[in-house]
Amino acid sequence: MNRLFLLSAILSCAAIALTAAPVTYTVSVDTASLAGTTGSLDFNFNPGPLVSQSALVQILDLVGGSAAEGPVLTGDATGALPGTISLDNGTGFNDYFQQFTYGSRLAFNVYLYGPALSAPDGLSSSGSTFAFSMFSDAAGTLPALTADVTDGFAYVVNVNLDGSTTVTNYIVNSAAAPEPAHCFLAGICLLSAALLMRNVRRHHQ
Repeated sequence: MNRLFLLSAILSCAAIALTAAPVTYTVSVDTASLAGTTGSLDFNFNPGPLVSQSALVQILDLVGGSAAEGPVLTGDATGALPGTISLDNGTGFNDYFQQFTYGSRLAFNVYLYGPALSAPDGLSSSGSTFAFSMFSDAAGTLPALTADVTDGFAYVVNVNLDGSTTVTNYIVNSAAAPEPAHCFLAGICLLSAALLMRNVRRHHQ
């Protein structure tokens, strides 16, 4: 019974860890090869071709380089660097484009949230996609530091129909590693299960 209870606790923890929830990814790029170059950055968050459940993304805590004034906002995009940028998937194309002078490093957090992540409806037929691109020219025509030669994307996060997220990192010289915020919750849960098992063993000694 004790082992069955522990197994149940571990499975519950795994379910919590996998349950759709707000998630944060940290992106950090070595931009030393572009230092001093005035290029541009692009962030977009768009629904799929069919019906997509509501979701939102924020770009937070950007450091490195300097943004020019007057970003170009399309669709449901608000904010301005180096402050918070917000985009949702409420229209077909939601985009933030910004001329940007690179420093030796660029880093920011990508925070995804909303019903599509926290409460998937099981009815939607398309997910949504966040994409980040870097360009070495101010017009945004020359992709930089990316292995994606087709679309020029540097970092992509797909919000899936079950509320999970899938990351594709095309960044060259990237120090980025996905850091989902819910991993912390999973760690706490598994630690609690281990402590519970230790207490159970002590009780039966």
